[in-house]
Amino acid sequence: MDLLRILQAIRELRGHERWTRPQLMAYQSKALQQLRENAYARSPFYQRFHRGLYDRPLQDLPVLTKSMMMENFDELVTDRSVRLDKVRAFSEDRTEDRLFLDRYWVTATSGSSSQPGFFLFNQQEWSTIVASFGRGQEWSGAKVSLFHRRKMATVASTSPWHTSSQVARTAKSWWTTSIRLPSTDSLESIVQELNHWQPGILIAYASMARILANEQLDGRLRIQPTKVFTSSEVLTDETRRLIKSIWGDEPFNQYGATETADIAAEYQTCRHMHLFEDLVIAEVVDENYQPVPQGTYGAKLLITTLFSRTQPLIRYELNDSVRLSMESCASGLPFAILESIQGRIEDILYVPAKSGGRVAIQSLVFNRIMDILPVGGWQVTQNSDDTLTVFISGTHDEINDRELENTLRQALTEQGALVPAINVQRISTIPKTSSGKTPLIKGHKSLRMQ
Repeated sequence: MDLLRILQAIRELRGHERWTRPQLMAYQSKALQQLRENAYARSPFYQRFHRGLYDRPLQDLPVLTKSMMMENFDELVTDRSVRLDKVRAFSEDRTEDRLFLDRYWVTATSGSSSQPGFFLFNQQEWSTIVASFGRGQEWSGAKVSLFHRRKMATVASTSPWHTSSQVARTAKSWWTTSIRLPSTDSLESIVQELNHWQPGILIAYASMARILANEQLDGRLRIQPTKVFTSSEVLTDETRRLIKSIWGDEPFNQYGATETADIAAEYQTCRHMHLFEDLVIAEVVDENYQPVPQGTYGAKLLITTLFSRTQPLIRYELNDSVRLSMESCASGLPFAILESIQGRIEDILYVPAKSGGRVAIQSLVFNRIMDILPVGGWQVTQNSDDTLTVFISGTHDEINDRELENTLRQALTEQGALVPAINVQRISTIPKTSSGKTPLIKGHKSLRMQ
């Protein structure tokens, strides 16, 4: 990877942070125009998908879903030599440090919700992605520089096609020395490796960061990171407080996706998350793709990646429920504040409603109750018959299971739910997904609202 290209991309992003809001909006408009011109000239799919809409505003364009993108992959990409069957074959080859067709970085989603998605980036695009991760670190006060090398440890997915895995390999050779530990490994193994490595920066799924903080509290983990970064899952207030009490500062939360890399990150002077609006246009919409007011949670997020040319994503659907702030920020950044991330469709339970049909129960309803319990971890799982199983680990005797069940029933009743049976189970460890996450909420796919 061209080091000078990455450093230049980081410098350019720093310059954008000094813009005024009108300057940012003017840049967005020009970048969007260039993105669309490229797509209309080189992508047969977009020539059809946006036919008759070339001059219409962004909000008038149709929404692109992942399934639609994958079904039209060969015609959506702008390089006619790229074929999906070749990308799939390439992804099955575990040889590291190889580029697809010798010029494209390839990342992939896990496919846990449906089929996996593949995403291609040329050298310029990949430099921007690496720089966006660097921005997230710099906003915490951890300067990205050849003269400030740090030891880093990441506890997350180690899939070679995970975006952060490839960014870590790109960055490893120059601004960090790092290890990447599979979050699917045993907790004992992870703790042993971290104790040996002694990282100055710790990056982990939000659930894993909480588990590790409890390990430090109990004396088994003995590290002193100066910065902790969390991502990929909802970061609860209790996890923030716990990490601060253990390591002296709250974690810096980052929000990203395989499709786009980082979308937002927390800024040190205000501790707000700010959207990377010079890299993406984010539209918060309801179930019908209509915009929602600032200060209101949306059902989905539509992302337009301004820097993508190889695989243009214009109004690409992410199943994330987020809320933008109505307030301005004194930090001086021109970017909008991402006030809260409520989670994805998978983080919402749809249970029978007293009024008929189903009612959506957001994860925050459970967070307010479960996060104040003296437990090491918890998870609410919805079963196919609508019953709920509440797993708790690292429990203490003072927790009364029946009282907890009654408290949860009351909370669900207040949300308009016809409350299903709730069963509390005490277990040694919270079950992980195949990627090593321990989600707080696991809704049943067949019971989700369409």
